[in-house]
Amino acid sequence: MQVVQTRQFEKAYKKLHKNQLVDANKAIQDVMMNPLIGTQKRGDLSDVRVYKFQMVNQLTLLAYSYEEGRLVLTFMALGPHENFYRNLKR
Repeated sequence: MQVVQTRQFEKAYKKLHKNQLVDANKAIQDVMMNPLIGTQKRGDLSDVRVYKFQMVNQLTLLAYSYEEGRLVLTFMALGPHENFYRNLKR
């Protein structure tokens, strides 16, 4: 399986503190082990799945897309719920 990161995801991941990286890496591993674990979005974001997890006692969302035919997993965004979907549409 090929794993790709968008620039938006790279920036958000780079800003995480060491204690946040543990939870974020576990969530990324969970998605890589089972790409269908996230909920499929509708409407404008119909090709996006979102996995919700706790990162240092705060709800955090991980947006990704998965192309099963080509086996490509693309991590798109990472962050708290506030303005998450608005920023993801850009």
